[in-house]
Amino acid sequence: MNVEILKSILAFGGGLGMFIYGMHLMADGLQKSAGTKTRNLLAILTNNRVVGVLVGALITAIIQSSSATTVMVVGFVNARLMDLSQAIGVIMGANIGTTMTGWLVSMSEWGSFFKPDFFAPILLIIGTVIMLFAKTERLSQTSSILVGFGILFIGLNTMSGAIAPYSDEPIFYQAFTVIGSNPLFGLLVGAVVTAVIQSSSASMGILQTLAFNGVVNWGAAAFIALGQNVGTCVTALLSCIGAHRNAQRAAMLHLLFNIIGSLLVGSVLWIFFALNPIIAQSTVSGTSLAMFHSGFNIVTTILLFPFANKLVDLAKKMIPEHEEIEEKKYVHLDERMLQNAPIAFDAVRNEIIHMGSMALENIAYSRDVLTSHDHFDKMEKNEQEINAYQKELSAYLGKVDVATLSPSDQLELQHSILAIYNIERISDYCMHILRSSKEMLDHKMSENMIEDINTISSHAYKTMKYALKMRESHDVHQYEKVEKHENHVDEMERSMRESYMHRMNEQSYNVQDGIYFLDTIYNYERISDHATELAEYTLQEA
Repeated sequence: MNVEILKSILAFGGGLGMFIYGMHLMADGLQKSAGTKTRNLLAILTNNRVVGVLVGALITAIIQSSSATTVMVVGFVNARLMDLSQAIGVIMGANIGTTMTGWLVSMSEWGSFFKPDFFAPILLIIGTVIMLFAKTERLSQTSSILVGFGILFIGLNTMSGAIAPYSDEPIFYQAFTVIGSNPLFGLLVGAVVTAVIQSSSASMGILQTLAFNGVVNWGAAAFIALGQNVGTCVTALLSCIGAHRNAQRAAMLHLLFNIIGSLLVGSVLWIFFALNPIIAQSTVSGTSLAMFHSGFNIVTTILLFPFANKLVDLAKKMIPEHEEIEEKKYVHLDERMLQNAPIAFDAVRNEIIHMGSMALENIAYSRDVLTSHDHFDKMEKNEQEINAYQKELSAYLGKVDVATLSPSDQLELQHSILAIYNIERISDYCMHILRSSKEMLDHKMSENMIEDINTISSHAYKTMKYALKMRESHDVHQYEKVEKHENHVDEMERSMRESYMHRMNEQSYNVQDGIYFLDTIYNYERISDHATELAEYTLQEA
């Protein structure tokens, strides 16, 4: 191997490194800047699979990574925020959306203005200036996108320049003739290269670079492109290791969809090229490859869309329910969602609402234990689960990279942690009431005391009820109800305490009853306070 060939290989490798790094930098900036958009798009997902396809395509086109979208889908299924029927629509759409990168790469064939030599330096200069003087997170994200784009295109140009001197070498013609004559070999090459570099967009970029220099023919390029779609499934398959069965099935759906699509379209192409060998041996352009890539994924989606439920059933048969009982987890969250903080916070909000609903149950049970002791076990079970939620949610939120969050997301992170704390404290106060009730098992309180406790507990319950509803729906109008019942609780706690002290001077109450009574109304007052704080966090966010 002479020095010139070695230099070309190193130049190609360096260009590939810049291309992949630029793509990651650009995709990272896009994902962060599109966090809220992605959350809003996923929020409109319904059982309408057509909507799922459109949403999957749009999200992937925005964040420039089908792997990221599919990994998020696996995370959503694992967290039970999405079922398999919804997941397959998004996966189909992600395959269409990822072809956008191919169109961006093919721009250099559209005219001098679109060549990397012309606009890549401009993007780098603008992005670097913004990076140096950026004062906000939004500007930093914009600079990452521009710099990523610039590095991506410079890397592409470097790869193309490294290949150009050797474009007439027989080795290229011979290699792609062999690949074109053996479709399975072409599929394997595309799948392996994509699996190794973990990006179908990057492997398509390499193929388009070869196309720019006229060294790849249709017979080879088409099957390599089909193999790339299979290879990109590796990322999702790796991400579902250790996940729930449904998450593994979501990754399997991605693999099944791409394998079946590649085999169907590949079979048709094999017959077509066999009948038209001249077309198979003709060179392909980068733009033609982008068109083929998009067309293949659109056609595959159209062909397999009517059989989506059959694919779901097949995935379930391939990954059956495990006979062993899985270790119980109270919280259904997945670290994959941390790639997009707004979506992770949505999932956390759902868990906080569920945690709060158990605390609300305990408020109701705490009132009933005065007259009935049937709820002791239920309260203790809820308390145990609430403590588990508090531990697991806090650990999950501790993994969020605060430095990458926008100010509004930082506020939501703080409030989520405080909400978890407040709900756990509400349940603790309910348990204080429970423990006191157990001490009063053999003693009947006066009717006046029971009536007072029932009244104040009812208002404390409503304070928490409306605070929880406010956090779930972000309906700030609920705050008026929260404030109204909180004021009632404060007034009643004060008046009941003064009334008891007056009657105690008249020796109207038993001292033991009085201590329990005062402690109980104090606990309800604290419960109401914590519930109000929960509502105030939502009010600040709104």
